[in-house]
Amino acid sequence: MNKLFEQIGRIGVVPVIKIDDPEKAVPLARALLAGKLPCAEITLRTGAGEEALHRIHGEVPEILLGAGTVLSIDQADKAIAAGAAFAVSPGFNPRVVYHCIERGLPLIPGCSNPSDMEMALEAGLETVKFFPAEQGGGLEYIKAVAAPYPMLSFMPTGGIKPQNLAKYLGFKKVLACGGSWMAGADLINAGDFAQITTLCKEAVELAAKARGG
Repeated sequence: MNKLFEQIGRIGVVPVIKIDDPEKAVPLARALLAGKLPCAEITLRTGAGEEALHRIHGEVPEILLGAGTVLSIDQADKAIAAGAAFAVSPGFNPRVVYHCIERGLPLIPGCSNPSDMEMALEAGLETVKFFPAEQGGGLEYIKAVAAPYPMLSFMPTGGIKPQNLAKYLGFKKVLACGGSWMAGADLINAGDFAQITTLCKEAVELAAKARGG
């Protein structure tokens, strides 16, 4: 497995972050580190996402930095230029997938059915995002599709919360879970970084227990 994905697997939880104000990016990253969660998927859903990536990459390099909601080749290139170490997309767009492979940017594309998963395998990928996880069938669905594709690992995202995190992480084919509860936009906009740190610590502890740590 790609060493970067191995690192994500050891962390177990990937904060999926929507940021509206780039000034909040560095304090947010420091709050994640203080919470022992050195990873962030900064989504490109807002105009601040790219600048947030730049700032975190430049000032908090300890964060394993990903770009989320990468929907186009242009966004993939901007993510690379901003310092993203990996990218995540909600679906499987072959043009984006193969462009990222060509540029050397590890990508976790969204795959919600066997056809998507077979396209991922054809592209040489080992890890896919299962999105939306809870709405798409949850852990039971992942277990069902994992049977014929034992070479794939999954990063379920969508509806993941403290109440079901351990359930997902208890399945060996789940690499990590993506979630937004520990660094929600409301907390970021309010500048409540102390609460973000607290929620990150709790998420890390839950992940460790689920993995037998």
